Amino acid sequence: MQLEIKTLTKEFGKGKVGLSDFTVTIEKGVLGLLGPNGAGKSTLMKIIATISKPTRGSIFLNGEDITKNPNLIRKILGYLPQDFGVYPNLNAYEFLEYIAAMKGVGGSGLRKRIDILLEGVNLMENAKRPIGTYSGGMKQRIGIAQALLNDPKILIFDEPTVGLDPEERVRFRKLISEMAGDAIVILSSHIVSDIETVADEVAIMKNGTLIEKNTAPTIISKVENKIFEIALPPNEVESFKAKYLIMDITRLSDKTVVRYISDSESSEQNSKPAGATLEDAYLFLTKNQH
Repeated sequence: MQLEIKTLTKEFGKGKVGLSDFTVTIEKGVLGLLGPNGAGKSTLMKIIATISKPTRGSIFLNGEDITKNPNLIRKILGYLPQDFGVYPNLNAYEFLEYIAAMKGVGGSGLRKRIDILLEGVNLMENAKRPIGTYSGGMKQRIGIAQALLNDPKILIFDEPTVGLDPEERVRFRKLISEMAGDAIVILSSHIVSDIETVADEVAIMKNGTLIEKNTAPTIISKVENKIFEIALPPNEVESFKAKYLIMDITRLSDKTVVRYISDSESSEQNSKPAGATLEDAYLFLTKNQH
């Protein structure tokens, strides 16, 4: 299975561009999308999910243009938008049965499928409570469950781990890893570690364009041997920030540890090399692209 996105452009009028000549090929497995707010991640996902139409460009699913025939993808699609809404008076079973009916999913195995999904997102204990009484994280989990109802071959998750506690995030990543062997999974998140853990490939976006797509280790290698740490007195941090691209600042009781990037071996006394991460590479690539 293959999704081929060709020169996709989305204009919103008044010179606002959501996507600009965006081209990428997506194969089976997990593609993690990273990018600052306004990078175009949600716009891209809505167009792939056929909720929004591009201004120009095409998306081919196994050679067929889904911008012309959206039903080709809709029947095999699971989608969790960022602004997922629920029906507060329905319990989890009622809600999932309703979504299943809308998706044309039924048959004798439906109840068992719902049980498996509720178990997978850790909601069995609360399945008969009205969804309106759920916490934000629980609503997010029911959103994940509804996206998986029709055993989709293409899954789109827009910020799925928002509101989830660390244990739930691990459970979600496990769920996605289990599904990724037989499906295309497109996942956006602000939590870089979630992407790094689960994605086969990472696509970094900025200003509606693709600036990098590769495996996480290959992207990380772009900043290998360029990351350093230095402990500074608090009053020296501002002047240091003016000289280097800062990755992270950790304030301790008597000093501040600054993680920064330097293209050549750091000439700063008391600096020590630090291991590069995907977050370092992401910040480096997005801040160096205009």
